[in-house]
Amino acid sequence: MQDHIREHARLKNEEPPGTKILLENILSKPVTVYLPPAAEGIRELDLLIHFHGTPFVAMQAVHNLKRPMVLAVVQQGSGSSVYAAPFVDVEVYPRLLKTIQDELGVDQIGKVYFSSFSAGYGAVRELLKAHEDRIYGIVLLDGLHTDYLPDATPLAQGGQLNAEKMKGFLAFAQKAVNGEKKMLITHSEIFPGTYASTTETADWLITELGLKRNPILEWGPMGMQQVSETQKGNFEVKAFVGNTAPDHVDHLHGLEDFIEVMIN
Repeated sequence: MQDHIREHARLKNEEPPGTKILLENILSKPVTVYLPPAAEGIRELDLLIHFHGTPFVAMQAVHNLKRPMVLAVVQQGSGSSVYAAPFVDVEVYPRLLKTIQDELGVDQIGKVYFSSFSAGYGAVRELLKAHEDRIYGIVLLDGLHTDYLPDATPLAQGGQLNAEKMKGFLAFAQKAVNGEKKMLITHSEIFPGTYASTTETADWLITELGLKRNPILEWGPMGMQQVSETQKGNFEVKAFVGNTAPDHVDHLHGLEDFIEVMIN
């Protein structure tokens, strides 16, 4: 489906100035590490790891942030399972952090933030199982799904969400509510049909946390239209209109705005 009513602005496919390094031996595909000019010479840097999406989008976002930080982009392909699989081995994540630190020659990696778009949430879900203590903030860009139980049975037909796959996200969200972590979730109105939508998973988290949606009408990045928000402590959900592919991709190209919300 295509939508031509909203703007759907897109970033130019250009890499900003700075230092780019490809890590070849950590995952099955290279990890792109980017150090913006503003971060050069800083001995302790916060790190953003972005899962899924063309690297130039995340590179531009980090280049334009008010607070200097380093970026690593993990681009594994299609489907949440290809993002989860590499991190089943609990040694991979610490090795990734250590390699980034060594390649950049910094004294220490400070706070680690995750951002994921669409299927990239698979990596976040897997990493929360063993490494939550080394994750400070999470941004999920229109990408938090789970199965229906029974399989492929939507809520309207009597199905339920597979809450087991949501437990790690709920625990992290509760800590964000309490001010210990930071978490931002964005979602569109896309309903896949055979597995839970980002609206349904956001609803589940909001309910489990004892919160509610607050209707609003505001402009977001890339011509997006926000229609509700939920916020308590450092936990926030932003809901946007749209059920087409361009509406989905808007969330990725709005990364800079959403990361600014997270780190400030």
